[in-house]
Amino acid sequence: MDELVANARTAGLAVLVKRSGELDGLPKAVEVSAYRIVQESLSNAMRHAPGSTVAVELVRDDHLRIRVTNGPASRPGGPRGAGHGLLGMRERASLLGGSLETGPMEGGGFEVKAVLPLEGAS
Repeated sequence: MDELVANARTAGLAVLVKRSGELDGLPKAVEVSAYRIVQESLSNAMRHAPGSTVAVELVRDDHLRIRVTNGPASRPGGPRGAGHGLLGMRERASLLGGSLETGPMEGGGFEVKAVLPLEGAS
């Protein structure tokens, strides 16, 4: 995760990270899915909201809860894609028995929220 955040910062995003709970020792499938969800969220922010501030929140309780939000772009972003990245994130969460919600935020920006169960994941 730290490398993802460093790359996003190098690309011009201001990225804030908040971690809660023990994030070491996650089931491998959850770890890989979480990485890919955060990676795609940061990539989308770079593409569609360049110069924005992005907040990444990772919370471990009985699930791994991921929330990535970005504010409005500070300069024009790229064209809207076909949405395959969002579909891929949703499929990753679903394969683990989890959920993913995405959408625009009031006042501008975008939000990705994933809940990945830890129990039963390998």
